[in-house]
Amino acid sequence: MRYVGAVIAVFIVAVAAAITALTFAVASTTVPEPKEVARAQATIVYWSDGRSELGRLGEVNRTDIPLAQVPVTVREAVLAAEDRDFYAHRGFSPTGITRAFVNNLRGGSMQGGSTITQQYAKNAFLTQEQTYLRKLRELILALRLETDTNKDDIFQRYLNTVYFGRGAYGIEAAAQAYFRIPAADLTTSQGAALAALLRAPSVLQPDTEPEALRARWELVLNAMVEQGWLTPQERAGQEFPQFRADRSTDRYAGPTGFLLQSVRRQLIALGYPESDIGLRGLRVVSTFAREPQQALQRAVRERGPDSGTAGLRVGAVAVDPLTGEIPAMYGGADYLTDQLNNATQAVALAGSTFKPFVLIGAFEQGIGLDTRWNGDSPRTFAGYQVSNYGGRSYGEVSLLRATALSINTVFVDLGLVVGPAVVAEDAVRAGLPADTLGLTATGALALGPASPTALDMATAYATFAAQGVRTTTTVIREVRGANGGVLFTWQPQREQVMGADVANEITVALQDAVLRGTGVAAYFGRPAAGKTGTSSDNLSAWFVGYTPQLVAAVMMVKEVDGRPVPLVDVGGLSSVTGGSFPARIWAGFMSEALTGQPVLAFPPDPRIGVPVVPTPTPSLTPLPTDLPTPEPPVDPPVETPTDPAAEPEPSVVPVPPEEPVPVPEPTAAP
Repeated sequence: MRYVGAVIAVFIVAVAAAITALTFAVASTTVPEPKEVARAQATIVYWSDGRSELGRLGEVNRTDIPLAQVPVTVREAVLAAEDRDFYAHRGFSPTGITRAFVNNLRGGSMQGGSTITQQYAKNAFLTQEQTYLRKLRELILALRLETDTNKDDIFQRYLNTVYFGRGAYGIEAAAQAYFRIPAADLTTSQGAALAALLRAPSVLQPDTEPEALRARWELVLNAMVEQGWLTPQERAGQEFPQFRADRSTDRYAGPTGFLLQSVRRQLIALGYPESDIGLRGLRVVSTFAREPQQALQRAVRERGPDSGTAGLRVGAVAVDPLTGEIPAMYGGADYLTDQLNNATQAVALAGSTFKPFVLIGAFEQGIGLDTRWNGDSPRTFAGYQVSNYGGRSYGEVSLLRATALSINTVFVDLGLVVGPAVVAEDAVRAGLPADTLGLTATGALALGPASPTALDMATAYATFAAQGVRTTTTVIREVRGANGGVLFTWQPQREQVMGADVANEITVALQDAVLRGTGVAAYFGRPAAGKTGTSSDNLSAWFVGYTPQLVAAVMMVKEVDGRPVPLVDVGGLSSVTGGSFPARIWAGFMSEALTGQPVLAFPPDPRIGVPVVPTPTPSLTPLPTDLPTPEPPVDPPVETPTDPAAEPEPSVVPVPPEEPVPVPEPTAAP
């Protein structure tokens, strides 16, 4: 009995000490006004220098109003959804805390059991982290609030600070964001819908999850009936409200909106919820560099077409092949008028920009650039006819020349020798997503029926530029909290996915395409490698290329009523090829973006051990900037025969080792 008494005594002393500590903590705690917090809560996105502001995400959209301006039924809807006993408890709910504690011990998701007072304390003073220490601080603040402030004032502050989604903090901003009316005019049904959003404002959105939101709305109304705040007859008369479309703010106007939204999407992918983006005062250093970004926008504006552009989509993006950072991106002219990012979301037939992926397997199987192939047109493969652009026949050509001139019949032949399944796997190995539309192992795969994004292609070509090392990409370099603490630092994932000699030999071929082939309009005085791409029926046009330190992809498509249409009469050209506007935009951007940076040479040609010297054919100098111009060497359009039933014998004649490496003859523009 003596020991039992001692245990009880120790327990009493411990409880007394805990109560004393809690009382002291409550007495010494100061609760700030909401506006003190609001000034520090916007997420600021910086340019890559970490100092210049690019824009803001989740700027607090809030207008404080007195509780009297919130209709009674709207207040009751919020109470029904979040804290039915608000006016009865003293700041915390023992049953709610116990229920949340038991759930957490069982391994469930971290639950709060929070009252409205606790929620307000969290929103106004604390972070959104889910830890027991934060919950203890929240409880202390709630008790302090209940000591110093009456219930109506607490409820008013809560309604003016709680997040409803769409960047709206507080009931007034929410009424405007979702219904374009002041809070004072909200109906019971509208108030219940806003109350329903509070459970998960980033998820229960009317434009993305209407059924889930409606189900939650039903529960709120039923709870109001249970509390006696709504009669069954009134409940039966409620109709799910009509929401107004989400309206972005002017800070997203122009191309900048695409940059900010790409940062937002990556923050969410990293695990930051919308409420954190809007409330925590994050400081995000992006990878976007002001001068390259301006250079890309200027290149699209000045070197792109200025007529026949209705429905035209231009997407462009640059990637650092060593770090995976994206210094520049052109997603469109104005985010507010069209929110589809042409660089990261719009897709287009890859056309002949896909051909370098065929070279990966060829080189790994011992088929080199010096091998000879039949470049005649047309040629038949298992009953299916393939033609070169304009029906031109080239006779026997080296694989180097076939790449520079983008000869269809050679690459279909080569793709069948390598194996369509191998070609598809190699494209993924280089960096294309495995689920890329049209990436199917057929005989026509070498001609580019796959439809990637500009970022996909830039990522894959960056593997060539990095000598076979594939690197993940990012638009975020660093994330810091409002207090300056580092929360995230970019660490690229790098993997050697092909031999350096294989990647370097591809670079040799693509250099030749710029110096003496279809990509001559992309030459800008530095060592550069790249490939044009033009799809069948002129439905897309590409140029993807790189220097040792920078990769960029430019893609053009056109659509009417959401359907692709040929690039005809765009910018005064009868048809747009990869060697026209895309190559010109690419060259303009790269020339300006690399100004002041060292001129780097590519690794030596694996075949002969010396660097390729950039000596373009004199008759194929870059086109002048004024348009229209004569069309540059054009890329063969995609022919799409189905997979031949039987693979033909390879028409490959290896060059004897002792024979000198052939030098391709210059080719003149058609």
